[in-house]
Amino acid sequence: MKRQRIKKMKGTAAAALAVLAVLTVLVIGCASGPQRSSYKAGPAVYTLQLLHFADIDGNEEIALAAVDEFSALVDGFSKDPVYGASTLVVSSGDNIIPGPRFYAAEQKIVRAITGSNEPGHADIAFMNALGVKASALGNHDLDAGPGELADAMSAESKNGVEFPGALFPYLSANTDFSKNKDTAELMGTDGACVKELAGKFAASAVVEVNGEKIGLVGASTPTLPAITSTGGLVISPTAEDWTAADLAAAIQPAVDNLAAAGINKIIVLAHMQQISVEKELARYLYDVDIIVAGGSNTRMGDSTDVLFSGDDGWDETYPYETMDASGMPLLVVNVDGDYKYLGRLVVGFDADGVIVRKSLDKKLNGSWAAVPENVALTGGKVNEDIVKVQKGIQDVITKQYSNVLGFTSVYLDGRRGSVRTMQTNLGSLTADANLWYANVMGQEPVDISIKNGGGIRTEIGSAVVPPGSVDYSEAVLSPPAANKEIGTPEGAVTEGHLRATLRFDNGLVTMNATAQELVMLMEHAVAATEPGATPGQFPQLAGMKLSFDASAAPGSRITSLEVLNADGSVRDTVVSGGTLQGDPGRVFRFVTLNFLANGGDSYPFDKLSNPDRRNLYEGKGWGEKIDYPDENLAADPGKNSAFSKTGGEQDALAEYLIAMYPTPDKAFDKATDQPYKRITY
Repeated sequence: MKRQRIKKMKGTAAAALAVLAVLTVLVIGCASGPQRSSYKAGPAVYTLQLLHFADIDGNEEIALAAVDEFSALVDGFSKDPVYGASTLVVSSGDNIIPGPRFYAAEQKIVRAITGSNEPGHADIAFMNALGVKASALGNHDLDAGPGELADAMSAESKNGVEFPGALFPYLSANTDFSKNKDTAELMGTDGACVKELAGKFAASAVVEVNGEKIGLVGASTPTLPAITSTGGLVISPTAEDWTAADLAAAIQPAVDNLAAAGINKIIVLAHMQQISVEKELARYLYDVDIIVAGGSNTRMGDSTDVLFSGDDGWDETYPYETMDASGMPLLVVNVDGDYKYLGRLVVGFDADGVIVRKSLDKKLNGSWAAVPENVALTGGKVNEDIVKVQKGIQDVITKQYSNVLGFTSVYLDGRRGSVRTMQTNLGSLTADANLWYANVMGQEPVDISIKNGGGIRTEIGSAVVPPGSVDYSEAVLSPPAANKEIGTPEGAVTEGHLRATLRFDNGLVTMNATAQELVMLMEHAVAATEPGATPGQFPQLAGMKLSFDASAAPGSRITSLEVLNADGSVRDTVVSGGTLQGDPGRVFRFVTLNFLANGGDSYPFDKLSNPDRRNLYEGKGWGEKIDYPDENLAADPGKNSAFSKTGGEQDALAEYLIAMYPTPDKAFDKATDQPYKRITY
């Protein structure tokens, strides 16, 4: 029996892994890996048809255009007269990513179809319709934070339309989901059936396919904290110099638990960014039959497979055949992303659950491109539920992302880990816009703009870690891509971008602060800054620059603070060497968000001695209980009326882009902006 003889060979998985790790160090060059087992597989008594994909995180246009024909491939194979009943559909991660598709899912057009308005939920709806049973946790799944992923997976309803939430679990055996509040609330029981784990996070799951139980184990790259927003999740191994043996040791217990329950067909859904890691990992795992790789966009295939339009060849043969730690057969598979290819692995197992290599047929197996000729071969039908969501998303993108407001030639950094820890060019752009807008409409000059980094929800453009990389410093930062479908050129900043990044569209207000009170506000702004923290109160400023010492006690961190002229020269030194300069009672007028003025992020605006608050919007805007006096609302430039309200920060940025950066030759071009100096942690 497969499991009995492996257990005899290995004793315990942990002990064997330790021995292998030592041998790897001491016997370099003497052995390339585990020796092939003498076990001879019997005839195939069970056949699995594994359909898999990953990395729907690259080209928005291609992904949306291809998903309907992709769904037809899944349908065709699932109805195959020979193998259809034994079909299992899985993903190896990176199913969602912040961008037009992600945020279009918030809009009414989409909610009327799905019942949800959570960003990213449309891709979850696609996966539900495709019949996905489980997914690995990828880095881009977390780019907007664990909370946003949890929201996208959650059930919602509107006007009688119900979104069931994710009908599959996210799996990662080496991720501690209890370390984040949002994921902790959705933790399921490891090793439970996939139906029980729908919409939850776990290490492993079990699915029954044509009468056989298949074990599924998830695994995520240990580099997640360096390449995405993990929100406190702990990914093992935690050491920077981790090895494949270390990674296997973190995954193996979940495999062992499934094997101990009598499951003899186990698949690892891995998202390692480099397929070389999955291949190396195979050598250290026991009782695993298939690894579905993800994150590297490795285009496996051969001469029997058809390429997607524009692709120029195969990276390597499908599947990669290797051995596990005990010398038993193990297959590694991967396909390119963006719904361009559906991986298909038809594989036989003998009575002991061992892969029968002779069952592999390259005419059946490989990367099936989502193109009409392949759809015709399978006889599949397009999934109409997917088409409805696809069209809804495309309609939103066409409407909102075709409304061009201005241009940028650079990536605008709105990543959570950036705007909550340092000044970014997007933070400066929107703070500058608020300051300009306030001066256009103000009854008196406004000196400073203060807003919170937490109010900036995403970037404009793309920051993509190249497939195969695990170093975020290698991320390719690009301005918004041209969209041929709707006719927008590269660098176009649109209504859709502003709706996504300034999602709360807070109202703008002007107020007074003395020099001493201004220092108080800025001390609060940097009070929660510490290694690993991303506090929403962290400021994005215009008309002012500061330095602070994050190692000092909160309340005494500001070391310098200067108010600037429009040309960037220093107009007034408020703090130097950590000491308040000049008359502490001199007054500065500033513009900020009503969210902050009303006490949001615990900003102490209620302690201002004579705030003289005036709103840049009319009446009790944004649900306020008090109707404050207004600035000169008639002075609104009036160039933007398609969305937002007069006095909203979306409106301010739209008006500013139209006025300052209206054409590609006048595009915003400040790649970085760092008026803060963090002296030390």
